[in-house]
Amino acid sequence: MNKTAKDIVRSFYETDLIHNSEAFSEFLHPEIELYWNSSFGFNKKGFEDIKTMFGEMALSFETFRCEISHLIHEGDAVTIRHTYFANTIEAPDKEEAIAHFITIWELKDGKLYKGYQISQQGDSTPESMLSFISK
Repeated sequence: MNKTAKDIVRSFYETDLIHNSEAFSEFLHPEIELYWNSSFGFNKKGFEDIKTMFGEMALSFETFRCEISHLIHEGDAVTIRHTYFANTIEAPDKEEAIAHFITIWELKDGKLYKGYQISQQGDSTPESMLSFISK
């Protein structure tokens, strides 16, 4: 069965990226470009940058998971709204929302190729977290 673009994006975000470095070659196009606007400013990342970023996160987090609230496929684009949660090495028994994201992906050759992402620091207040529950 062929995976749809939506299936590929979902599978990437449901993968344990801090413990499975092989996932990057499976899901990311070698010429990937991620244009990322965050509360810290603009950043452009390529394949090695993304792989290195998750490798560095593996040094700080015991667990790392993604909770998807919205996943929309229209035309050639897949948009995902999600929150990353983690248990830090310092507090392994406490899971915290690390950051909230919205990313629009274009795929090429069945892999994530161009991403346009915005993010902000995690907010674990009940009202904020309820906004991430898909209706």
